[in-house]
Amino acid sequence: MAMFTPSFSGLKGRALFSLLFAAPMIHATDSVTTKDGETITVTADANTATEATDGYQPLSTSTATLTDMPMLDIPQVVNTVSDQVLENQNATTLDEALYNVSNVVQTNTLGGTQDAFVRRGFGANRDGSIMTNGLRTVLPRSFNAATERVEVLKGPASTLYGILDPGGLINVVTKRPEKTFHGSVSATSSSFGGGTGQLDITGPIEGTQLAYRLTGEVQDEDYWRNFGKERSTFIAPSLTWFGDNATVTMLYSHRDYKTPFDRGTIFDLTTKQPVNVDRKIRFDEPFNITDGQSDLAQLNAEYHLNSQWTARFDYSYSQDKYSDNQARVTAYDATTGTLTRRVDATQGSTQRMHATRADLQGNVDIAGFYNEILGGVSYEYYDLLRTDMIRCKKAKDFNIYNPVYGNTSKCTTVSASDSDQTIKQESYSAYAQDALYLTDSWIAVAGIRYQYYTQYAGKGRPFNVNTDSRDEQWTPKLGLVYKLTPSVSLFANYSQTFMPQSSIASYIGDLPPESSNAYEVGAKFELFDGITADIALFDIHKRNVLYTESVGDETIAKTAGRVRSRGVEVDLAGALTENINIIASYGYTDAKVLEDPDYAGKPLPNVPRHTGSLFLTYDIHNMPGNNTLTFGGGGHGVSRRSATNGADYYLPGYFVADAFAAYKMKLQYPVTLQLNVKNLFDKTYYTSSIATNNLGNQIGDPREVQFTVKMEF
Repeated sequence: MAMFTPSFSGLKGRALFSLLFAAPMIHATDSVTTKDGETITVTADANTATEATDGYQPLSTSTATLTDMPMLDIPQVVNTVSDQVLENQNATTLDEALYNVSNVVQTNTLGGTQDAFVRRGFGANRDGSIMTNGLRTVLPRSFNAATERVEVLKGPASTLYGILDPGGLINVVTKRPEKTFHGSVSATSSSFGGGTGQLDITGPIEGTQLAYRLTGEVQDEDYWRNFGKERSTFIAPSLTWFGDNATVTMLYSHRDYKTPFDRGTIFDLTTKQPVNVDRKIRFDEPFNITDGQSDLAQLNAEYHLNSQWTARFDYSYSQDKYSDNQARVTAYDATTGTLTRRVDATQGSTQRMHATRADLQGNVDIAGFYNEILGGVSYEYYDLLRTDMIRCKKAKDFNIYNPVYGNTSKCTTVSASDSDQTIKQESYSAYAQDALYLTDSWIAVAGIRYQYYTQYAGKGRPFNVNTDSRDEQWTPKLGLVYKLTPSVSLFANYSQTFMPQSSIASYIGDLPPESSNAYEVGAKFELFDGITADIALFDIHKRNVLYTESVGDETIAKTAGRVRSRGVEVDLAGALTENINIIASYGYTDAKVLEDPDYAGKPLPNVPRHTGSLFLTYDIHNMPGNNTLTFGGGGHGVSRRSATNGADYYLPGYFVADAFAAYKMKLQYPVTLQLNVKNLFDKTYYTSSIATNNLGNQIGDPREVQFTVKMEF
């Protein structure tokens, strides 16, 4: 097998290439005089943990460039859902947080057990696009009680993050230890039954340079359909050492979970409509459960060498272990309503991910121009093992119009040919980036990444190797910003991405890497001294797109020749007045297959043409006792979406409304009473499909009333 030796050529001009690794950096205000005598002033924030957002308004981000650049200086779109938005909406999942972001929608969630999103037309579950603190993980659910905010980087991001789809990435930023003592405890009850309790406490350790944080959550809620429970426990201790020139943070979280494995409902291919059954009726069995544990450990070390240079090291280890059981629907008789089902199970599944990044960032004057230079190396290792795959006989044992449960039970028949499913992927990378401030108005950002990777996949007893390959890839990006005024900027960018493909299952032909080219132009605004807004137009072309088909009892992996996604999006967030906050979005996406023997001209599944959201709040600060009343509402919606690769039927569009009210009492220990009503008008809607057939379509939650009591100290 051929071995590739990494080679690096010298980088000329103002892009310095050196060992580094990044995230939020402490910057100062720099004034640089260019050769023609013009003075450029560059200001960046000193602490992203506290200044990344102000209420609803995003101020800065490290996700786009791995440096703490102001939003208007970045030639790419980053949308932020702040902690205040998450609190007002009482968001409990990543789906709920991302309702606020344009062109981000749910895709196949594996029966509601995984976070899974399409961004600008591209994405799948377990595609590596959901990160925690800028590092890739294998967590099935990344949103939890430790979440501070959610940032979405739109468009290709391979230059800094490596293997990715071109639609963008989702970065969940967690809470960090703070030097000032404070905390909160809360309890939430749900109209579904049961509820959730949370604890968050942080402060200094007296007599040391250490600060701690402890976040915890216990959930015990009834599932909204006719059976099932949502149960989980979560704990996340963290510790930070604050030195004179260095900061070291250690984070850990552990989650035990037991959640329904629910494939949703069936669409009739004759009528193109969902079957006429109460949405609460499940078509599986009470043993359809995923039971597992996930862990995340992260280390972040940052050292300020001097006023210009900062070194940073990040490491993340994550793992997810689970077993599941399901009565899987394999066929539907539209005449009688009879289902053919097969009892399946996965016993002993383990995923692990090591992700490491080391880089150096400098804010320097080179040849009379101010530069924010980044250079670094990274390493990632991922492995998956599904040990015993249970496959039992099919049975026509269930009728959707007269459901009787318990006629089938768990089984223990191990399929040797399907067991020991294995994926291993390892990559080594080096990258460099320079943000060059040409004048007060012009900013150029350029970067390049070299990545070498190996991958291995297969299954069966005896083991059958289906993928065993290695390759290398260069991924460049180039962006330009023109600041019309201090509060308005125009931008354009070009970038490339790639994603190696592996197949556990049998496949037809080779699976070459996916490769993409993307162009984007847009504008960013800071309005009314409190609103951040952006508008962008994008055009993405992608080759060798992996998709799956169900052929008999087997899932077949194939690639489409070429697909295209293009569209426009508008997002805004912030304060309209001292009392009114807003977060809103609109997105248009035209995503379809351009070249393929089977699907040319077909739309990509689970991609709506239109997405939109609006959420407004109003604060009344002069209530009796100097208390505060906040109330508001809004909604989110999407247009219809193709539900399968071949567009055999469409999921209908929908709009779901939400409302809330919160009353904060300024006592010795402030107490907040909050009421949230989700899906206010009890809309029946469908959030995603499995895309391979008509037998799995996720149903959105019905109306839910949540009441929260929170005490701060």
